[in-house]
Amino acid sequence: MNGILEKAKFGADGLIPAIVQDARTREVLTVAYMNREALQLTLERGETYFWSRSRQQLWHKGETSGNSQKVMEVSLDCDQDAVLVGVEPRGPACHTGSYSCFGVEPEIEGVLQELYAVIEQRKEQRPEGSYTTYLFNSGLDKILKKVGEEATETIVAAKNADGSLVSETADLLYHLIVLLVERGVTLDEIGRELKERRTTTKRHKNT
Repeated sequence: MNGILEKAKFGADGLIPAIVQDARTREVLTVAYMNREALQLTLERGETYFWSRSRQQLWHKGETSGNSQKVMEVSLDCDQDAVLVGVEPRGPACHTGSYSCFGVEPEIEGVLQELYAVIEQRKEQRPEGSYTTYLFNSGLDKILKKVGEEATETIVAAKNADGSLVSETADLLYHLIVLLVERGVTLDEIGRELKERRTTTKRHKNT
């Protein structure tokens, strides 16, 4: 991202359009504007900053809502008068509470990655009153106990076929991700392991 600030061409109003994109799914999350200071802060601090044309002030995405965006990549278009910001969203991008301002909802992979990012943020910030904060403050043994309880409840739901399997599975996945964050294991690592197993299985079938 070296040289982005120096090369960026701001308009007569001192602004440059910023297209914010989910770095993993490549879905467009929102379009906003940056002045020179907003772009500089975005590059330096690794989170998105914008210029509000309506309020005429700088704003940090997630400062009040907690739905910040971790910057993964920044690039300019061919004319260098628009900036593309690839982010890891930590919550909804839109003020309506939606994943994207364009009505796009993430696939299951995107949902899990978004959940992971939010849980990771909870671990870093430990906001009061958060159940996730409670789990991290309680330590690994508590987290492991909850994973075991949720796994049991998922099995019971599958056995009883009472319609609760979906919600119990969601609870289990949430607690599993809390465990992964606690132990520093990413979803990308899990994905690579699964992909490697699939590739190995295919190779063995063809031999």
